Amino acid sequence: MKAPQEAPPAAPPAARRGRGWRFLAGLLVVVIILVVGARLTWSWLNPFGEETVDRSQPVLLESIHNLSRFEAATGNFQVVVDLEKDAAFLPDAIKGSRTLFVGAGGVDAYVDFGGIAGSALTVSPDRTEVTVRLPRAQLEKPNIDNKRSYVYAQQRGLFDRVEDLLSSSPADQRELYVLAEKKIAEAAQASDLRNRADQNTKIMLEGLLKGLGFEKVTVKFADET
Repeated sequence: MKAPQEAPPAAPPAARRGRGWRFLAGLLVVVIILVVGARLTWSWLNPFGEETVDRSQPVLLESIHNLSRFEAATGNFQVVVDLEKDAAFLPDAIKGSRTLFVGAGGVDAYVDFGGIAGSALTVSPDRTEVTVRLPRAQLEKPNIDNKRSYVYAQQRGLFDRVEDLLSSSPADQRELYVLAEKKIAEAAQASDLRNRADQNTKIMLEGLLKGLGFEKVTVKFADET
């Protein structure tokens, strides 16, 4: 009769914990591989995926204009346009809209040197003094910054929403940009921007002409006596 065999000794707790951590690590690696593989497969087979292709034509240079103006100052403006459209006999929930639009842009002030006549520059006989007469600064058209301009909030009635869904060219933001541009232009006209441009131009010419050797430089504007 054979003697009963002894059972193998149980693995120590440290070895069991080591095998457990290796099993969890391996399981985690498998899960990560499956998730990444599933995402790659879905992105490859996704019927709703979009691919952007830029088929724009090369830029065509239409014309070049020589500039004879000094950009003397720039003003940065921001306006909140609150545009509301109401129907005469329907509540706003049915027909109507209200949009809050933040418009931001800059306005350049410049002095046009191209219109200066030869008599605008007077030099003394000993060439130590010079007098320059300049036109006043003018304002460029506002330049709306698309990156800083956006619709902050918008409410639309039921008919307006349905109309946008059925229309082949839903309402765009052109009207908001035009209105923001108009308000910024008015604000620039009422600001001190042109006066600042006049002073900057005067300082620039005084420094330039003194650097050419004139001891006394007088800069006046056309409307000054």
